[in-house]
Amino acid sequence: MSFPPAIFLMGPTASGKTAVAVEMVQRLPVELISVDSALVYRDMDIGTAKPDAATLARAPHHLIDIIDPTEAYSAAAFRHDALHLMHDITARGKIPLLVGGTMLYFKALREGLSPLPQADAAVRAELDMEIALHGIEHLHARLAEVDAETAARLHSTDTQRIQRAMEIYRLSGQPMSVLFKQQVQDELPYRITSIALIPADRAVLHQRIATRFAEMLKHGLLDEVRALRKKYTLHPDLPSMRCVGYRQAWQFMEDEIDETGLLETGIAATRQLAKRQLTWLRGMQDNIELDCLAPNLPESVLSHLRQAGIVP
Repeated sequence: MSFPPAIFLMGPTASGKTAVAVEMVQRLPVELISVDSALVYRDMDIGTAKPDAATLARAPHHLIDIIDPTEAYSAAAFRHDALHLMHDITARGKIPLLVGGTMLYFKALREGLSPLPQADAAVRAELDMEIALHGIEHLHARLAEVDAETAARLHSTDTQRIQRAMEIYRLSGQPMSVLFKQQVQDELPYRITSIALIPADRAVLHQRIATRFAEMLKHGLLDEVRALRKKYTLHPDLPSMRCVGYRQAWQFMEDEIDETGLLETGIAATRQLAKRQLTWLRGMQDNIELDCLAPNLPESVLSHLRQAGIVP
């Protein structure tokens, strides 16, 4: 049986994914599905670099603005939603084009999900207490003792992921890295063409990141976060407020950093995000790698889609 086509358009932050995807909508029979763990949140527009209303009118994106900042969204939820959307798009005679930078979501969609235990409130409370008493670096060191592979992959201050890895170990008795290798294989019934936008010169990407974060501040990121804090019952450990940019804005509002620190830590965190995204991309197989800094990038993407037989 010949599977229907689908396109993955992946890349680090500030690589120009959205501009390329919007161009594809104008030229191909595609519908866009956002693959971004921050764009799912309503009212979080500036700090997520969410496409503006005019862009969304030209090129609607599925899975944008679907939950409040007080809620959580997971790779499992994304996979469920994306599979339904891909089915519906294909039934309409269109091609699903999945665009974004949340590599875990792409991985979950393509490879299936690992048999990880559900969150447990009692274990979370124990870990919260340990963090409060000894600090997250201590918990990271404990993780390294039981799951060196996962600990090496995580930054020593990544509270959310360190806590989750320790929770998994305490609930299952097995390291998360081992459970990941027991992946439930669930073949994706599509003919995938994966395009990865990777900069030939990372320094240029870093400059783009710095410019964009400064523009976010100029265009009202702090006012956006103030409005979010008024509208919703938020705290800094929510996944929405741990997003890059929002975490730093929150710290500024709590007088933990000054204006210079806000700019510097925001740019540094975004660069770290880009580095992680590029690491994910380089570990993936069968990607068509294109230089996101090259001129006529949409034409290059179109050319490769034609070569792959996705479009005429």
